[in-house]
Amino acid sequence: MAKVKWALDPTHSEIHFKVKHLMISNVSGKITKFDASVETEEEDFTTAKVSFSAEASSVTTFNEQRDQHLQSSDFFDTAKFPQIKFTITKLESEGAENYEVYGDLTIRDITKPVKFAVEFGGVIKDPWGNTRAGLTIEGKINRKEFGLVWHAVTEAGGLVVGDDVKLHAELEFVKAS
Repeated sequence: MAKVKWALDPTHSEIHFKVKHLMISNVSGKITKFDASVETEEEDFTTAKVSFSAEASSVTTFNEQRDQHLQSSDFFDTAKFPQIKFTITKLESEGAENYEVYGDLTIRDITKPVKFAVEFGGVIKDPWGNTRAGLTIEGKINRKEFGLVWHAVTEAGGLVVGDDVKLHAELEFVKAS
C-alpha cells in the first residue's frame, strides 16, 4: 500500500475549548496557531499517523487580561513551554464514521495519555481537484494533570476556574500531490 501524506488546511480548521467559570457558566476560547500532518495507507484514516503542534501563546479567550494570565507561569508559562503537542498511539473503530483516538498530549513538558472521540467526515474531491478529508474531534482533559494548577476559591467556597477543559476541533486535511 502506498503512503499518503495529508496537510492541514488552516483556513477550514479550528480548535475550541470551554472551561467552567465560577462553576456556573463556561468561558470559551480557541487555539489560533496550530499545525498537523497525517500519513495514511492509501486514503484509510484508520491507519493514520498524526503529528500535531500548537503555539501555547495562541490560546485566546478574546479577553486581553485573561489571555495574559493564561500565558503566565500560573497556566501555560509560554516563555518556558511554547509548544503543545499531540501524537496518536492507537486508533479504535467505533463504527463506520466514529473512532476513539488514544495518544500522548504534552503541555508544559508534561506528557499524559488522553482519549478523544473522532467523527470521520469522509474523503471528497473539491471543485479544484484536491482530495480532502474532514474530522470532528471531541474530548475532555483535566488541566491540573498538565501543570495548569492555578486556582482561586470564591467567598462561598466555589472554584473560580474548573479543572476540566472540554475540547472541540474541526480539522480539514488536503492530500499532498
